[in-house]
Amino acid sequence: MDRKKALKQQFKETAVTAGVYQIKNTINQKILVGSTKNVKMLNGIQFMLETNSYTTNKELQKEWNEYGKDAFEIEILETLKKKDEPYFNEREALAELEEQWLEKLKPYGERGYNQK
Repeated sequence: MDRKKALKQQFKETAVTAGVYQIKNTINQKILVGSTKNVKMLNGIQFMLETNSYTTNKELQKEWNEYGKDAFEIEILETLKKKDEPYFNEREALAELEEQWLEKLKPYGERGYNQK
């Protein structure tokens, strides 16, 4: 029982890293840019794609099914540097960081899966 308690405590103390990621189709070079409060959740997104249950972007899911998982790369573009300030808003900072990457990569239309 002590081991279970220790594991729970370790989980609570583990730092959660927010960041911006991309999922890239290496066949047609289309990308999806997104953000998450916990970059470890990318495993969950990959699992949903593999089980045909990713409803967030139907075009990405369609091409994942068509080309297979080996045709895609999932990459963390940048992690959010959290500030130790009383008014730091992680959600807003993450949205701003994602917007910067959307402006830089422009993953719309023929170039990507994002919608304007």
